[in-house]
Amino acid sequence: MDYQKVDMFLATNGKYFPEEQLYSIRERLLMIEDEKFSIISSLDYKDPTVSLIISLFLGYLGIDRFLIGDIGMGIGKLLTGGGCGIWTIVDWFLIMKSTKEKNLQKLAMYL
Repeated sequence: MDYQKVDMFLATNGKYFPEEQLYSIRERLLMIEDEKFSIISSLDYKDPTVSLIISLFLGYLGIDRFLIGDIGMGIGKLLTGGGCGIWTIVDWFLIMKSTKEKNLQKLAMYL
């Protein structure tokens, strides 16, 4: 794999993944074939900042969790009103990390 392609991918999409995982992502991307890299480049990664904004305004409805694919947690938040507000406030601090981890799981399926 071409170093420039991998570095450009990480420069463009690095904000979607946990910072402590970027080096290992780079190393794994350098070892894959060009066909897989084109698939990985076309994946739709969720933006952690958008998740935080949605969590701030609609987190009590579980929309933030539905957005990142945590359907069970989204239903739980929806039925409990965000855990009577407590779960909503906790998610303000956790949703960005959860979004990055979900993006990493999506990427790992193709690596």
